[in-house]
Amino acid sequence: MASKIIVVGAVEGAFPAVLEKISKLHAKNSFSLAIFLGDFFADPENRTGEDDANLSALIGGNIVIPLPTYFTVGKHPIPAPVIEKLESSDDELCPNLYYLGKRSITKTSEGIRIVNLGGSLDPTITAGLSKEKYLPFHTEDDAKALRGANSADILLTTHWPSDVRRGSKIVLPDGVETPDGEGCVANLCSTLRPRYHFSTSTNAFYEREPFFHPAAEKEPETRSITRFISLASSNNSLKQKSLYAFSIDPTSSAPITLPPGTTASPFMTTQKRQRLPNQEQSFSRFSTGQNGDHYRPQKRFRQNDGRSRAPPLGPQDCFFCLSSPDVKTHLIASIANDTYITTAKGPLSTSSTFPSLSFPAHLLIIPLEHSPTLSSISVPSDRARTYKEMQRYRRALHSFLISTSGSKLGAVTWEVSRAHIRHTHWQFLPVSADLVKKGLVEAAFKVEAENEKYPVTFRTKDVADGTGEKGDFFRVWIWMPGEEDVVDGQRKSTGEHAEVDEIEETRGKQKSLVLPLNEEFRFDLQFGRRVMAKLLGLEDRMNWRDCAQTDEEETKDAAAFKEAFKKFDWALEE
Repeated sequence: MASKIIVVGAVEGAFPAVLEKISKLHAKNSFSLAIFLGDFFADPENRTGEDDANLSALIGGNIVIPLPTYFTVGKHPIPAPVIEKLESSDDELCPNLYYLGKRSITKTSEGIRIVNLGGSLDPTITAGLSKEKYLPFHTEDDAKALRGANSADILLTTHWPSDVRRGSKIVLPDGVETPDGEGCVANLCSTLRPRYHFSTSTNAFYEREPFFHPAAEKEPETRSITRFISLASSNNSLKQKSLYAFSIDPTSSAPITLPPGTTASPFMTTQKRQRLPNQEQSFSRFSTGQNGDHYRPQKRFRQNDGRSRAPPLGPQDCFFCLSSPDVKTHLIASIANDTYITTAKGPLSTSSTFPSLSFPAHLLIIPLEHSPTLSSISVPSDRARTYKEMQRYRRALHSFLISTSGSKLGAVTWEVSRAHIRHTHWQFLPVSADLVKKGLVEAAFKVEAENEKYPVTFRTKDVADGTGEKGDFFRVWIWMPGEEDVVDGQRKSTGEHAEVDEIEETRGKQKSLVLPLNEEFRFDLQFGRRVMAKLLGLEDRMNWRDCAQTDEEETKDAAAFKEAFKKFDWALEE
């Protein structure tokens, strides 16, 4: 069913008059929701006493807002009184007025998926996610994280995407120059393929011709179409349009026939590699007690009989979702195009487990795409690229261990590939190379499976990305440095970032063991951790919840690993 939506340009503190106008329009049109772009509040450097009075009235609930209304951060910071109220009310400033955050994925009760990237690109931050959700700045990685939304009905950005006017015949008003665009916004739009992309400009209304994106492999006959619309501020001097109303049905399919005037995507020639729509679906939030879902507003999830119902599950509920504003960025060590590395929360090992290391080095290699298994990544090129990149990270970690541990450490990497898992990942843990050489690591996994009376046995097999397997499986790679890595009694490592195209292990020796899983027996998802805990004499640390660290301890360990891994981290140069 189609929903009517009204979008408003930056009001810059003039919200009483604009909200009154919206109320009158809503009475005639019955909008499902309203969205305010850009700066909702007055510029703090030019704020007046009247602005302060209006803000107090708004926060106090004395300004009536008749429909669910959303606002974001623009080019000015959110006022302190607003922050104080939002922090105590789950981002609800007053009845029916909700803060979208700076980097968020929201799904309304009508099923409309809204992705928002507020603020301007911060040139002083070259990597990582922004931690302050009320300041008007975002990073390249903020935009990259939102690509994990996979798709969007509506994309909201403070800035225009770079080159959006390429191929367009629509002109701007006289005397108005094209606003500065951001490449990361263009990449985000190209990845999500939103039906509507809204942005702002001070004195100009601009509605570009619709543009189509390259056809996806799974739907070659269908081309997603985006309409880019930029609204002027409500008090603009040129009297340009600052309101835009439209209808959208999130359940409708993309048209097979292109609307008249549609152009090719203006971003097709600006990207090194065009991403497909289901790429990079999710990133990790590592939440601490709150699920952090961003379905807004929670109060509106009601059935017809008035009973509350839970929001539909999705990437925003996943513990491996970077797109959450609540993400604990201090655990993330490296982000590449299709995967990332993080230190483990509640690590099995400690800073003293491996004498040659000053940190636990229990790590996770995680695909950006939200998928229960590698084989379930639907687009073959995405799947191949993700698997290749995960292996590249694993090889880099092996080189890192060769360099840092001398002849001491090998590594174990394990994976549970199961259809019911929320988000697939690999766990990586160093282990004594002597234990690997003596066959004790392999024996430990096999013996534990026998002790659990699993009706299947481990096979020595390389299943690659798992597409050739008929069902679920547990996989473990056991690796140790080879003799060729020893020079004068010391392990050698180049520390180079150059890409190795081959997936096979290029340094040292390894064995891949696979345990088939089926419904005939109950498999413990912590099997790999339990085996390694017994092998390393860390039985008291089998449960990760018993190994909780403070934020300071987590930050210290993650920073130590990140610094030590820096010269092996090929993602830093790409």
